[in-house]
Amino acid sequence: MENNNQNQINIELPEDIAEGEYSNLAIITHSNQEFVIDFVRMAPGVPKAKVKSRIILTPQHAKRILFALTENIRKFEQMHGEIKDTEQVAIPLNFGNPTTQA
Repeated sequence: MENNNQNQINIELPEDIAEGEYSNLAIITHSNQEFVIDFVRMAPGVPKAKVKSRIILTPQHAKRILFALTENIRKFEQMHGEIKDTEQVAIPLNFGNPTTQA
């Protein structure tokens, strides 16, 4: 009998991380070595916003996340219908180059 347990990863989710952080804006920058995603929480009418979390990824991992997110959105829309982008965010940000907002 083959032992498959050596290929399993035990992932711990601490309580404070499990609560999550709300973000309604993501700012994505990259260099030749890494992608940086800053998750921001903005409040209506407040000109100052805070980065709530920063994730730094290798380019390969960023691409895997892109494919995983695309697949999950496809499955979500199959079950619940198309996700409509009803809000157009036009915020002048100078957060490093090149930058993309999501």
